[in-house]
Amino acid sequence: MSPHIDTRLSDAIMASTYPLHGANGDYDPLMQLIGNARFVLLGEASHGTHEFYRERARITRRLIEEHGFTAVAVEADWPDAYRVNRYVRGKVEDRDSDAALSGFKRFPTWMWRNTDVLEFVDWLHAWNRKLPPSATPAGFYGLDLYSLFTSMSEVLRYLEKIDPEAARQARARYACFDHYDKDSQRYGYSASFEAAASCEDAVIAQLQEMQDRAFDYVRRDESDAAEAYFHAQQNARLVMNAEEYYRTMFRGRISSWNLRDRHMADTLDALSLHLSHAGNKPARIVVWEHNSHIGDARATEVGQQGEWTIGQLAREAYGDEAVLIGFTTHHGTVTAASDWDAPAERKRVRPALSGSIEAAFHHTGMERFLLPLKAKNRAVLALAEPRLERAIGVIYRPQTERHSHYLYARLPRQFDAVLHFDETHAVVPLEPGSGWHAGEAPETYPAGI
Repeated sequence: MSPHIDTRLSDAIMASTYPLHGANGDYDPLMQLIGNARFVLLGEASHGTHEFYRERARITRRLIEEHGFTAVAVEADWPDAYRVNRYVRGKVEDRDSDAALSGFKRFPTWMWRNTDVLEFVDWLHAWNRKLPPSATPAGFYGLDLYSLFTSMSEVLRYLEKIDPEAARQARARYACFDHYDKDSQRYGYSASFEAAASCEDAVIAQLQEMQDRAFDYVRRDESDAAEAYFHAQQNARLVMNAEEYYRTMFRGRISSWNLRDRHMADTLDALSLHLSHAGNKPARIVVWEHNSHIGDARATEVGQQGEWTIGQLAREAYGDEAVLIGFTTHHGTVTAASDWDAPAERKRVRPALSGSIEAAFHHTGMERFLLPLKAKNRAVLALAEPRLERAIGVIYRPQTERHSHYLYARLPRQFDAVLHFDETHAVVPLEPGSGWHAGEAPETYPAGI
């Protein structure tokens, strides 16, 4: 791309942005863009960047304080997030936010056990405590489906308390998984290649029975009967969808990806219906997920290959009531692993590739800004063609960055707005290991300084 085209593009972007200075009014234009939307999906370009977590929290606090949002739904497992939900709503005996977050034990723990999430959970707990009794507290919920065995335990614990005979039947159904020593991928591999019987019929039957008994369970005298049933039902639905997910993950990436994002979209819909019924008005929910989930897949090359995302599904279901906001960075550091289940490391994020969206943003010389994408302004027109866009998950492999971490996207169709932070820093895990503290060797190592 020639310098002349770069200059025209950067000028168009600069003419359409709102600089961010860390002031209270930074996000006034974003609040206007959101308007009366009921679902605000906040992304991230990596799972380990401090600025993304911090700014999502700042935006979410304003949406809760000023616009009546009452739920934060995150890319995390339902049981672990629900423990945080009970804590922030004053329903559990966890002594503090650190203890409430201790359920996040599965890799990558730093996604939710980090100092930025801890600070936000502290704020959410304090916010709810000062609300009047008649006000609706703000909750914290998980949308993901990796907690197959934990969710089975939650279903059994619920039924043992209210319906021991149903608990016995549920235990018999879930015994189908007993041979796999709580190893979800081992089950998926065996079932997908017909090396063992599938548990599909058992988990579907269990969810169906709980739904059939819903009226009996919800009408109990306990004040939280409806909430307890909703939690158990969501766990039973998660078990059903997770069983299918692990069965399909060895058959192809697209089918398992789509099942996962469909589950997250369905969980968001179920949460909305539940909270709307409980609050006697339409619920307003903030979603925290990766850009690759909250962006509209139809604007990306993976969407052309058949993938869909929760952002696309939200737009299809809710139209303008869903607002999708992406986050980008050009360089800095990130908390990530080198392989799955490997320790967290503080890695350098290489400067964005030439011709990428992030490189175009960097070329403006602006350190951080908000770029609305709904209006037909100069930036939207200039960014209409596909450009490279970076996505870092829980694994970062800079040696194969172009292949591992970039895809083509039409930014104005993918998001309603983008927040760019040119230099970003690694999120701090609550239990950083020695490898994280050491950081990554400089690029000149071992040749020089």
